[in-house]
Amino acid sequence: MAPQITVSPAEGTWVVRVAGAVLGETTQALAVKEGDNPEVIYFPRSDIAMAFLEPTDTTTTCPHKGTATYFSIEAKSGTLTDAVWTYETPNDVAKDIAGYLAFYGEKVAIEQV
Repeated sequence: MAPQITVSPAEGTWVVRVAGAVLGETTQALAVKEGDNPEVIYFPRSDIAMAFLEPTDTTTTCPHKGTATYFSIEAKSGTLTDAVWTYETPNDVAKDIAGYLAFYGEKVAIEQV
């Protein structure tokens, strides 16, 4: 049985920081909950400083959401490889996250302000 996936607006203002520097801030974030996994915040690409992101060749496949592609973050402190992922053309169950970006919390700070 496939885990239930819910996509809903993430209320408030959300910020993603790299080594203390703001990489993006949005009031249009989406919260994605998949089964028993922790909620993941997705940021609209238009609210992220894309000049600091570099596409990588990495891809992964989720049987529910589809194929994810990755970006590394080029920061003053160094490169954070594959720290960001996106689903450009997700499966129907997650169609609302198309083009949004998610970040690994182990590599960046994601906070609601």
